[in-house]
Amino acid sequence: MHPVGIVYTGGKARMVRVFRHYVPHLVLMLGAIDAALLLAAAEIGWVVRAHQIGMAVTPALTRLPQLVTFAASLLLAMVGVGVYSPESLHSVRQATARLLVAISLGVLVQSVLFFAVPGITFWRSNLLYAMTLSAVLLVAARVVFAQVTDSDALKRRVVVLGAGPRAGRLEGLAKRPGASFCVAGYVAMTAGARAVGQARAREDIPNLAEHVVALRASEVVLALEERRNALPLADLLRIRTTGVNVTDLSSFLERETGRVDLASVNPSWLIFSDGFSSGRVLSGLMKRGFDIVVSLALLGCMAPVLLVTMLAIKLESRGPVFYRQRRVGLFNEPFDIPKFRSMRTDAESGGKAVWAMKDDPRVTRVGRLIRKVRIDEIPQAWSVLKGEMSFVGPRPERPQFVESLEGQLPYYAERHMVKPGITGWAQINYPYGASIDDARHKLEYDLYYAKNYSPFLDLLILLQTLRVVLWPEGAR
Repeated sequence: MHPVGIVYTGGKARMVRVFRHYVPHLVLMLGAIDAALLLAAAEIGWVVRAHQIGMAVTPALTRLPQLVTFAASLLLAMVGVGVYSPESLHSVRQATARLLVAISLGVLVQSVLFFAVPGITFWRSNLLYAMTLSAVLLVAARVVFAQVTDSDALKRRVVVLGAGPRAGRLEGLAKRPGASFCVAGYVAMTAGARAVGQARAREDIPNLAEHVVALRASEVVLALEERRNALPLADLLRIRTTGVNVTDLSSFLERETGRVDLASVNPSWLIFSDGFSSGRVLSGLMKRGFDIVVSLALLGCMAPVLLVTMLAIKLESRGPVFYRQRRVGLFNEPFDIPKFRSMRTDAESGGKAVWAMKDDPRVTRVGRLIRKVRIDEIPQAWSVLKGEMSFVGPRPERPQFVESLEGQLPYYAERHMVKPGITGWAQINYPYGASIDDARHKLEYDLYYAKNYSPFLDLLILLQTLRVVLWPEGAR
């Protein structure tokens, strides 16, 4: 196991595990290129401005804090608005739009820092040149990157052992935009029904290890329909000793999709695979300290917004400003969650819990606005301060829904082994949750978070929550 640090999982263009979270190798490579381009843009902007005013150009190391601050501010904004999402990586148009938003946000951060800590930021004239040059360089990099990565040459080659529905899922996954692998071949290990027509029968391959090497595969994925007494141990051993990695389907899907696939996992995989270390003392203390500091700061800074929101709710409709609702928290302990009331007071007549809907008619006009910008969630910072919630974690559900979902979805109770949060891995990856099928998808992301938790993943989720706020297609 690798609890901390950066771990290469092997093979060409493989995933890189950064503090337990899988990051595509190409994304890290593009991030490094972006960092270099941002540093270059900042330096060129400073030099151009220095020449304009007749200032002597000193070595770049003398302004290293300013260069790093500029690059770091924009990189964090780029992560937050989704510049590195699969859609943006393969759409220059979408990448350009998000890059412009990220650069604008990054420069706003620079402006704030200019007044708070002027010694680590550039002048406003330098920022103008650096910002303009950054936009040109970053967009150009996306144009080149999109052309290069569309080819299978940079993707790792995978051989799938199996030809049934489980193997067929990999065929669809490999065709998705942003896929980091291509399937070099399928091998039908049994004579059962096939979902993949181009699979070769095992009996037609004299030496499976030699066949895998000939296909230049860097990984073999075991996707058998029935593994009991059917594991080809001799074949797998020979393949592994050639230097090719062997991965079971559940681990492969977890790595490629960022979720725990409920259709393929079993209790033994959850027990023996690495992860589920969120209870570590140091990371737990860091998480709690962050929650206390940020919840106090948020409630203090947002006090004017909270007061205006309270007044608007009161003026629009009769009833309480705040809405308290019983939720299930850590270790299945119930607690009351506070939110600004965004629905009519008769939204749940009779006290019966009702799933939220898209364009829910129960939502008031003020409620629709505060939901879009997530203001209705801010009072939950009080629950975070009390320790009932965290800023990052699975969303707490209502007891009525939990009772129903535990009976219909396997491993649903396991999501309560970590503290619930205001935002989470499921919220930034699968916004809507208004049915059993939606709850199943969100559970897969919640299990991934619980299994692979680290402060790094929390930071990533907090940054990408900005994308959900700016493009609120998932707002409820």
